[in-house]
Amino acid sequence: MENAELWVNKGINFIVEYGPKLLGAILIFIIGSWIIKKIIGASRKVMAKGKYDASLQSFLLNLTSWALKVLLLIIVISTLGVNVTTFAAVIAAAGLAVGLALQGSLSNFAGGVLIMIFKPYKLGDLIEAQGVLGAVKEIDIFTTKLITPQNKQAIVPNGAMANGNIVNYTAEGKIRVDMVIGVGYEEDIKKAKEVLLNVLTSNEKVLKDPAPAVDVLELADSSVNFAVRPFAKPEDYWDVYFKSVEGCKIALDKAGIEIPYPHSVEIHRKG
Repeated sequence: MENAELWVNKGINFIVEYGPKLLGAILIFIIGSWIIKKIIGASRKVMAKGKYDASLQSFLLNLTSWALKVLLLIIVISTLGVNVTTFAAVIAAAGLAVGLALQGSLSNFAGGVLIMIFKPYKLGDLIEAQGVLGAVKEIDIFTTKLITPQNKQAIVPNGAMANGNIVNYTAEGKIRVDMVIGVGYEEDIKKAKEVLLNVLTSNEKVLKDPAPAVDVLELADSSVNFAVRPFAKPEDYWDVYFKSVEGCKIALDKAGIEIPYPHSVEIHRKG
């Protein structure tokens, strides 16, 4: 009985001493989280009205959110009675150790800042970097998210992006579609060029400027090969490619122009 009463008294004393602090910390956390949400929402509206670059908006909002959450955490800890100065010293010491362990993350953060400053790409751009081809979906503090043509999400560290080669297919607003179409040596070259060019000019997704081109590329072993080169918007690349290949085959067949293919000769032995 005495032990039970002792534990009950200790429990009561603990609640009396730390209960208000704990309750206050919980309330501060809830209210603080709500305030942070409102600040981020208001900041997003202000940036949208100011027509900030979408990539910069995403990066700054992400950075602001993390900074406010860290500040809220410090306030909650101080409410619980923890000495903030001591806590800061511990954090500083731990931060040094963590910083050494997370050099890659710090490099990625620095890479994100460089991307925001120099803008080698922005949201929606079709780029190729670090062996990945895809449209930029999101630029975070540490990573860039790409959506590949196969609709896969690729997450690439910003450090590697900032220090590696980047091919931006969207920057100029147009991209050339390269195809090679061959016809037989006995066919009329001028007529073949006319047929192929007509396929390109009749496609509404092929740009008029620069104008599409069809030129003799090479005299191959069994065919005269044409370089068929329409220009398109980056988002229309595959549409133009597939429709052009199909259209060229149909148009050449209709015009009676042969597309050469390997012929195999079967030898039948008499036995």
